[in-house]
Amino acid sequence: MKFLLFLSLILISFGLGGFWFYQNIGPVSANKNFQDFLVTKGQSAASVATKLQNAGLIKNALVFRIYIRATGQASKLQTGEFRLTPSMSLFQIVDQLQKGPVEIWVTIPEGLRREEIAQKFATALEKDQKFVAEFLENSKGEEGYLFPDTYLFPKDVTASAIVKKMLANFDAKTDQLKLTKDQIILASILERETKTDTERPIVAGILMNRIEAGMPLQVDASVQYAVANVKCQMSNVKWSEVSDPRRRFTSGRSRSKHGGSGLTFDI
Repeated sequence: MKFLLFLSLILISFGLGGFWFYQNIGPVSANKNFQDFLVTKGQSAASVATKLQNAGLIKNALVFRIYIRATGQASKLQTGEFRLTPSMSLFQIVDQLQKGPVEIWVTIPEGLRREEIAQKFATALEKDQKFVAEFLENSKGEEGYLFPDTYLFPKDVTASAIVKKMLANFDAKTDQLKLTKDQIILASILERETKTDTERPIVAGILMNRIEAGMPLQVDASVQYAVANVKCQMSNVKWSEVSDPRRRFTSGRSRSKHGGSGLTFDI
C-alpha cells in the first residue's frame, strides 16, 4: 500500500513537472515585432537565460537552462546580436541562438598588418577576396591608425564601413594623447617587435636612445613588414626581395606604420 502511494506521488510529481515545463516553453505572446538581443563574449548560459526572460522573450529562465543542459546545447550558443520575437517558442529561440547572429563579434589583436586585419574580418564575416581588396583600398595609408579592438558588425557590413569605424575608434581612444606620426610609427614597430607589456617600455627606451644617438634601429619588425610575412626568419630573408634593405639598419624610422598598436605603453 505504501509502495503504491509512493509511486502515485512520483507520477503526480512528474506530471506536474511536465505540465509546468510545457506551460513555459511556448511563446510569451503573439507579438511578432523583432527585438535585437545581444550575447556578449564569455556570457554564461545562465546569464543568457536571465537576460532573455528580462527582455520578455521567454517565460522562464530556469526552463531555458534545464532544456539546453538536458539536450547538450548550452555550449553551442553563439555570441553576437540576434533578432528575436516574443512570438517564438523556447525551442525556436534556442535554434536561433545556435544558427548564428545577424551581427558578429570580431577581435583584432595588436600588431597585425593591414592585410592580416582584412583577412581576419573576411574570415569572421564570411567574406570573399573582393572584400579584402576593398578593405586594403579603403585603408591605404592608414596602417597604424586601424585601432585593434573587439568590434560588433553585421554580416553585410562593407569594408569601407569597417575602416571608418576603426579609424574613428583610434581617434576616440587617442584624442587625449596628442600622438605624433613618429610616435605612432614607433608604437607600431614595438607591437611587432615585442610580446609582453613588461618588455615594451624597455624596448621603447632602447629604440628612443638609438634614435637620439643617431644609431641604427636594427629591428626585425621592419623587414617582416617589408616582405609581408609574419613568419619570416632573418636567416632566410633574401635581401633582394625586401623593398628597402636599409630599413633594418637605418637610423630613424621607416615611413610606414607596421601594424596596429594598442594603448599599453607610453612613448
